[in-house]
Amino acid sequence: MTSVRTPQTRCLAAAARCDITPPAGIYHRMWGAATHDRATGVHRPLTATLLWLEPETGDSSQALVIVSLDHCLLDDADIHQMRDSIAAATGIRAEQSQIAVSHTHAAGFMSRSRADQPGGEMIGPYLDRLTEQLGKLAASAKHRLQPATIVYGTGRCNLAQNRDFFDEERQQFVCGFNPKGPADDTLLVAKVVSAESQPLAVVINYACHATTLAWQNTLVSPDYLGAMRETVEHAAQAPCLFLQGASGDLGPRVGFVGDTAVADKSGRQLGYAVLATLESLPPPGTHYVYAGPVVSGATIGTWRHESLTTSAASWQTAALDVELKYRPELPAVADTEAELARAKTVETIAKAAGDDGRARDCRAQCERMTRQLWMLKALPPGPAFPLRVTLARLGDATWLFLPGEHYQALQTTLRSRFPHQLLIVATITNGWQPGYIPPAETYRKGIYQEQIAVVDAGSAEAISETVRKQIERL
Repeated sequence: MTSVRTPQTRCLAAAARCDITPPAGIYHRMWGAATHDRATGVHRPLTATLLWLEPETGDSSQALVIVSLDHCLLDDADIHQMRDSIAAATGIRAEQSQIAVSHTHAAGFMSRSRADQPGGEMIGPYLDRLTEQLGKLAASAKHRLQPATIVYGTGRCNLAQNRDFFDEERQQFVCGFNPKGPADDTLLVAKVVSAESQPLAVVINYACHATTLAWQNTLVSPDYLGAMRETVEHAAQAPCLFLQGASGDLGPRVGFVGDTAVADKSGRQLGYAVLATLESLPPPGTHYVYAGPVVSGATIGTWRHESLTTSAASWQTAALDVELKYRPELPAVADTEAELARAKTVETIAKAAGDDGRARDCRAQCERMTRQLWMLKALPPGPAFPLRVTLARLGDATWLFLPGEHYQALQTTLRSRFPHQLLIVATITNGWQPGYIPPAETYRKGIYQEQIAVVDAGSAEAISETVRKQIERL
C-alpha cells in the first residue's frame, strides 16, 4: 500500500445555530424518582444546531438537512411539525430533514401530554416557538451554502460504559455501571471545511446516554454535551453538532448524580477526545502518499500529502420501512390505566400516613404507568411498528438515521461487516418510538430496556440485516 485515503465528502454546506433554552419554571421532571416538577434554573443553555448538506451540483431536491436538538425525546407530532416548518421555509420535502435529539435527560420532558402538570402549560408555547425557530434556521443555512469538503476521522473515548449490571445480592438486573460489560468506545468526527479552508462545522457521533444528571438535578441542562461543545468549539472555531449513537446499553461511567460539575467533567473528557481526533485529520482534498526513500543514517521512507485525483462527491439516499412485530404480551391500555389508578390510591394513603418513602416509590410507579400509557397510545395500529430508516451515501461515508433507542450491537455489527466504510449511526432521529429495541438475547432476563420494549425479540436483528442489505445496494 503506497497511498492512504481518509474518507471525505465533497458537497455544498452551511451550518446554523440558535439558543432553545426553555424558561425556568417549565415542567422538567424526567425521572420517576424526582420529587420536583418544575425546573428551578439553567445549568447550561440548550441549543439547536443545523447542518445543510447537498451535492456540488446545487440540487436542493437531494439536500440532507440534519438538526441536533438538546432534548431527550419529542412526540412524533412535534417532529412532523418541525420537519414541515423546515420544508415550508426552504422548499425542500419534509422527509429530507433529519431531526435528532442528543438525549439529555436534564432538558425536561417536553411532551404536550404533560400540559396538566406544574409548568406543563409552558410546554406547548415553547414547542411552537422551537418549530418556528427551526424553519428560520434552515432558511438561513440554505442562503449561506458554499463549496465544502467533509473530512472524517475515527477516535476513541472511554466515557461510555456498559449499563446492564446484575446485582448478585438481590439477583436482579439494574440500570447502572457494569464494569465487566462490553462498551463500544468508537468516536466518529466529521469536520466540514470550506473551499478557503475555513471550518464550518464539526459533527460528533458517539454512543453514550446523557444521564450524568438524574432525579437530584432540578436545572435545565444539556448534560455532558454542554461542556463538550464548549471545549470543542473554543478550539475548532466552528459549531459542533452531536449525533447520539446506539447507546441503549451505554451510559457515562459516573452517572445518575445531581452535581453539574460531574457532567462538565465528562463533557471535557469527550471534548478532548474529539479535539485529538480532529488534530489527526489530513488537509481536505488530499491523500497520504508514499514519496520514496531518502538516504540518511537509515534509509527513510517518506510520505507526503497530495491532492486527490478521484472524486468524493457521490450522493445517494434511500429510505425504507422495517416492520417490527409487537410483542404478544404487550400491556393493554385498560390494564395500565387500572394499575395507574391503584398506584395513585396507595400514594394518597401513604402521604396521609406520613410514610414519605412509600409515597415516593408510589409516585415513581405512577410515573412509570403514565409513560407506559403515553407510549402505548402513540403506537401505530396493527401487528407491527413501521420503523423508517434513512441511509445516505455521501462521498466516502455512509450516514444512518433511525428512530428508537438501539443497543451498541447495531453499530458494532454493521461496522464489522463493512470495515472499510465509515459509518455514522444516528439514533433517536425523527422520533423516539418504538422506544428500546434490544437484541434478542436480552429478552426474558429482567433487563429494564427489554421490560419496557414494545417490539418482539428479533427486531434488532431484523433492522441490522435490512440496513446491511441496503448499504450493499448503495
